[in-house]
Amino acid sequence: MLNATFKKHTFIFKQPGGTSRGVLVTKDSWYLILSDTDRPGVFGIGECSIINNLSIDDRPDFEDKLNEVIQNIDRFNYWLDEGLVDFPAIRFGLEMALIDLDKSGQRVLFSSGFTETGAGILITGLVWMGAYNFMKDHIIAKIEAGYRCIKLKIGAINFDDELKLLKMIRKDFTANELELRVDANGAFTAEEALEKLKRLSAFDLHSIEQPIQQGHWDKMAELCELTPLPIALDEELIGISGRDSINKMLETIKPQYIILKPSLLGGFRQSEQFIKAAEQHETAWWVTSALEGNIGLNAIAQWTATLSNPMPQGLGTGQLFTNNIDSPLFIEHAQLFFDRKNIWNLKPLFND
Repeated sequence: MLNATFKKHTFIFKQPGGTSRGVLVTKDSWYLILSDTDRPGVFGIGECSIINNLSIDDRPDFEDKLNEVIQNIDRFNYWLDEGLVDFPAIRFGLEMALIDLDKSGQRVLFSSGFTETGAGILITGLVWMGAYNFMKDHIIAKIEAGYRCIKLKIGAINFDDELKLLKMIRKDFTANELELRVDANGAFTAEEALEKLKRLSAFDLHSIEQPIQQGHWDKMAELCELTPLPIALDEELIGISGRDSINKMLETIKPQYIILKPSLLGGFRQSEQFIKAAEQHETAWWVTSALEGNIGLNAIAQWTATLSNPMPQGLGTGQLFTNNIDSPLFIEHAQLFFDRKNIWNLKPLFND
């Protein structure tokens, strides 16, 4: 017999995280904890992680729905299939917890070289928005730390200053030496976007994420057709569920890339639907975490490792928080590793 409970945890950023939608200081997650009366002492943990003003389940009844799920946990198949379409973070947390419980609660959900032999996952170095000198210092620090793919959040400071930062990088590093990705988080208007993309293209960028706000498929399709640099859809994927809807979006917009965030899309099975559809439409993809703590990041990283995508993945958020859960994850030479000899510190999950 399954039993379930949950615990809320508020993460505190070491430094405020700047985006075009505002500055993040804290972020909430809910840990879903499952146990089985037939296996005393074994429990599975899933992280239900939302981002304020972005996740579709950032709504007042979030905990009410979580309570409904744990009170009817025996209906987990219903919850995974259709009962949580409007609550992708809970769907993801439940899927994660069930897999963990099935694998004896060791936090090894997916087996690969990442978990078994110490293989690393190549990751991007993220530079948050901030004042010019703040961003400049962080760019230099990422390069000195060995990152060969850097992602810059843009759209909040003066656009000319952002171009100056890109020019500074390209003065010393060619596109063959350093891959540059930028993320606008929908900051550009439809009227100005193409001109800004043309100016950005002078710096040999790998891609730009979500140049305009999601939901404007016709305008995004026009941009993807005319753009001088590849466009990656990010927020555009949020709220889309099911094969038909995914295919319609990809057929309409025809993006060069899509970015998979399991917390925002509703879990691994949902993300795999996106991957299958993207490959059928010859659209490339990569995986990014979405400000989860180490519980969620661990599951996403393990899943990502099984996909064998050689591109740098966006999996480095575990270092952002002062009160993360200690885990076997660590970053070295711009790669994420899992040290199976390390022990999880799960006390924050069970202490009041």
